[in-house]
Amino acid sequence: MTVSRLPSAALSLKQFLHRQKVLGIYRNMLRTIRRVPDEADRKFLRDWAREEFHRNKNVTHEDAIRMMITQASNHLEELQKSLALAQN
Repeated sequence: MTVSRLPSAALSLKQFLHRQKVLGIYRNMLRTIRRVPDEADRKFLRDWAREEFHRNKNVTHEDAIRMMITQASNHLEELQKSLALAQN
């Protein structure tokens, strides 16, 4: 019998890749939010992003995770476009 040296809570490759993608989107979202000129809007968006990611951190269904990654990417894209338009 082969004994694994990985801890029992180790992530599968797919889980690891999803986690990295989610963390990247989260970081980019927070970086983008820092560029929002109005302080109240910035705080609202930061709190919203943190709450959304925190609320969904225990989701394990792969299709749901993929859907949420797509939604978060779309939200990030929309925010970046809005900021670009506001600067022009």
